[in-house]
Amino acid sequence: MADLTLYTNPMSRGRIARWMVEETGQPYEAVILPFGPAMKAVEYRALNPMGKVPAVRHGDVVITECAAICAYLADTFPEARLAPPNNARGNYYRWLFFAAGPLEAAVSNRSLGFEVPDERRRMIGYGSFEDVMDTLEIAVTTNPFVAGQAFTAADVYVGSHIGWGLQFGSIDKRPAFVDYLERVTDRPAYRQAKKKDDEAMQEER
Repeated sequence: MADLTLYTNPMSRGRIARWMVEETGQPYEAVILPFGPAMKAVEYRALNPMGKVPAVRHGDVVITECAAICAYLADTFPEARLAPPNNARGNYYRWLFFAAGPLEAAVSNRSLGFEVPDERRRMIGYGSFEDVMDTLEIAVTTNPFVAGQAFTAADVYVGSHIGWGLQFGSIDKRPAFVDYLERVTDRPAYRQAKKKDDEAMQEER
């Protein structure tokens, strides 16, 4: 049995975790949980009290939340070179958690039809959707990858958000975003993860 277990559903943010696990090159077991009772069962809530996927179990360690999963796996398997050296992690942390905070919040609110009134922008972390999109463009154009010259776990997370946003129209289709997405998804691990999730999705139907 693999020491690494991924709890996921192919129609969820679990796709981010699957891609990240594939990037590590480690053997793993994937447990596909259908939406509904299985995710809310006592057994699974012992791993993730939110009753949501993804979650990763590595030995006795359990990690939930996609940004945390990406950071944990990058640190745990340094041979995969998915995190910069400790003294060069400024942009790596900045953009990884920018995507987990302002980007996801702004896109989610826009998708739900919620617009922050101009006079209340200072009350919300991301300010405005337009500010977030402009900042995201800086993240993906300053260097080839968000942390610098090399692909990292931050690109898995940022790239996943941009990919979904472009697919569903919740992120502006700017040329910079399209070009960046092409760069970060041109990887064997991404293609393998996508193939496995697409196959699992067909089995679920």
